[in-house]
Amino acid sequence: MSLAPDTTERLARARADLRMGVPVVICDGDAAGLVLAVETLTADRLGDVRALHPVLALTDHRAATLKIAAYDGDLARIALPVDADLAWVRAMADPAEDMAHPMKGPFKTHRDGPATVHRAGVALAKAARILPACLVAPLEDGAGFAAAHDLTRLDASAVLSTDLSPLSPVIHARLPLAVSEAGRLHIFRPDDGAEEHYAVEIGTPDRARPVLARLHSACFTGDLLGSLKCDCGPQLRGAMGQMGAEGAGVLLYLNQEGRGIGLANKMRAYALQDQGFDTVEANHRLGFDDDERDFRIGADILRKLGFAQVRLLTNNPAKVAKLESCGLTVTERVPLTVGENPHNADYLATKAAKSGHIL
Repeated sequence: MSLAPDTTERLARARADLRMGVPVVICDGDAAGLVLAVETLTADRLGDVRALHPVLALTDHRAATLKIAAYDGDLARIALPVDADLAWVRAMADPAEDMAHPMKGPFKTHRDGPATVHRAGVALAKAARILPACLVAPLEDGAGFAAAHDLTRLDASAVLSTDLSPLSPVIHARLPLAVSEAGRLHIFRPDDGAEEHYAVEIGTPDRARPVLARLHSACFTGDLLGSLKCDCGPQLRGAMGQMGAEGAGVLLYLNQEGRGIGLANKMRAYALQDQGFDTVEANHRLGFDDDERDFRIGADILRKLGFAQVRLLTNNPAKVAKLESCGLTVTERVPLTVGENPHNADYLATKAAKSGHIL
């Protein structure tokens, strides 16, 4: 029988566990660690694991904010002070109160021994769309500990794999749109249980010719609420309007909110922007990279729809480079310069200066 979850299914279970505050066990050869996400950590669980001598794993970006050396390159491992309570642990991960209560230190950091389990824990927290920070307690028998406490167990290599989860088409149906009555919506679902992605096909694009296409990342605040802090809503409507005017096109609506950090973390970044940080600085203070999105998803969907050549509606050269690296031919970058207003002028300037957008 094959009723037990496979590795992909265990990864999905582990993401859900961390979001709910349930720890997971990650193994790396003979090494193993109990991993607890800081954002969903409780005082009771912190007390339960203190005897296991956990360390706090933070990304290099968050560590730099706290003036902590990231001896492992992409992350820092910090020993918990004996009097560290839940508020202290959370303050290390969440920058909301950094300005009001600067962290003083000094911090005792670990620089010896492997950090693979810690790296996998942080990566799993990112995939769960929560703050990229975790407590990691070393275990002598990871498999036995997981079995005794009914916890999900994973290999670090599976967590850290950069392979793209296969996408499967679910359904497509006719969808008359304001920009074109000849509209069709395609739903794609990744095998790893993550968010579904959508393709809006306008007209009947010729698969043998370059298609006017846009990779649009979901933006609840801009697309739905008409937020003036970004240009996403105008870009979405402008792209669809141009496709409608030309009679054909395909818009990929990728559920990678907030450049891939999720809506809750995007709102945390907005709160930091209100303190005077730009969008890139805010992401870094939270512990994220400039951009956590994976544009390979868009390339995979385009191929599954039968497109090999695109005229890409974008101001972001990174999207062009990623599609071309995935084997698609970008015959033209079509500018999409819309939506500037007094509220997002600094945001757009930061995209141009730090993210290479051509505006």
